[in-house]
Parts: sequence; structure tokens; C-alpha cells
Amino acid sequence: MKKKNIAISSSRVLLFLMLLGIAATAYSKKGGRYYYELRIYHMKTTDQEAKLDTYLQTAYVPALHRAGIPNVGVFKPVDKDSEQVVYVFIPFKSWDQYQELDSKLEADNQYQTDGKAYIDVAYNDLPYRRIETILLKAFEKAPAPMVPQLTGAKADRVYELRSYEGPTEKLHQNKVTMFNKGDEVGLFKRLGFNAVFYSEVLAGTHMPNLMYMTTFNNKADREAHWKTFGDDAYWKTLVAKPEYQHNVSKADITFLHPTEYSDF
Repeated sequence: MKKKNIAISSSRVLLFLMLLGIAATAYSKKGGRYYYELRIYHMKTTDQEAKLDTYLQTAYVPALHRAGIPNVGVFKPVDKDSEQVVYVFIPFKSWDQYQELDSKLEADNQYQTDGKAYIDVAYNDLPYRRIETILLKAFEKAPAPMVPQLTGAKADRVYELRSYEGPTEKLHQNKVTMFNKGDEVGLFKRLGFNAVFYSEVLAGTHMPNLMYMTTFNNKADREAHWKTFGDDAYWKTLVAKPEYQHNVSKADITFLHPTEYSDF
């Protein structure tokens, strides 16, 4: 009798493990929350910018496509008088995909050939001054990146990158909750803000922090959307709730436009 009970218990354990494995596989196929890398190239000269553009357009972005990353964003500041920078937005389906990228690039002969001028550049002829990297994880309410559905010419488009720093870790998480459970993400979607991503910063120079990017056909379109947002009844109710007070200590806004070879 005891042996029979043991056999039944073992069968149940095996069934549970099998179902757990099936669930994990299904979740993997469905896709969890993305990880993002926002790489910012800081440059001194227009010559450096030209060299970097050539590398990104002809070597790096195509190599990322071959590595299983179909959409890569490349952006530059709208303000021509600002610091010379190029933003590269890379979405990863998993942490493993992020970790495996460098080895895939090393094994990609086409990339090594196309990017040779950049890869083997001399120490005194650099294509940038410094690279800054920000690692992010997608919000639960927006687990994957979205390609904007815009109708305006790329040269006129305005991509708005927002950074919200929190006073403390707890208050920062409160703002993240406001986007997810408070459905601030849903509000942006309802009002047609054409977001590329919403995310929590895992590692960067300004912490704790969250970042997101919305997009518009042009500057007038951007102003009209934010006017509608500010007048929205749901937003007025949400922002006035006692539980969502004092959760942002600093907000930075950067206006960007996509390069012609950007996928976003």
C-alpha cells in the first residue's frame, strides 16, 4: 500500500514538473518583458559623426538584424546647437540575447568586413569621444517595443525621450506603479502618443530612474497631444491621487529625430 502511495506521489510530482516545463516553454515562446540598451555616442566633430553614421548604417545595424534583432533605433537631437550625440536603441527579447550579442558580432564575418574601418580605427582618429550605456527593462504594461505608426516625413518627426528620476527607491517604484497599475501607459495609448518603449532603468548614471519615448509627426502634433493629455479627465484624477504624490524629483526631456536608416 505504501509503495502504491509513493508511486502515485511520484507520478504527481512528475506531472507537475512536466506541466511547469510546458508553461515555461509557452512563456518563452510568448515572450516576457524586453531588456533595452540605450547607447549614447558623444562626439566632438562632424567628421566623427560622419564616421559613426557610416559604421552604424552599413555595419552595426545590419549585423544586429542578422543577430535576431529586427528593429534598431538610431536618433539625433532636434536641437542642432546641442552636444553632438547619437542615440542607439537596441531591444533584446531576453537577458541571454543581450549577453550573447558580442560573441555573435565577433563570429559575424560580414560585420567584421563592413565595420573594419570602425573596429580597427587608430587611437588618434576616433569616431567618438565616449560611449554612455543605459540598461533598461520594459514595464509590465508595455513588455515589448513598438514601432510608431506615423505619417509625417522622418525629417519632421519629433521623438520625445523622457527621464524621470525618483527622490528615493521607494518613491521611484511608486511612479513605476503609476504607469502600470495606475494605467498611465494605457492613457498614453488611448491618446495616440505612439510610444516606442516604457522602461525602468536598471543601470545608468542617474538612479533611481525610469525612461520612456513617445513620438509625433511634427512639433505641432507633439504640442497638440500634450495639450489633450493635460486636459484629460483620467489624468487629472490620476495625478491628484494621494498615493502618487512626490514620486518624481527631476524630469529631463530630450527631443530627437530618427535617422533615415533607423527602424523606429
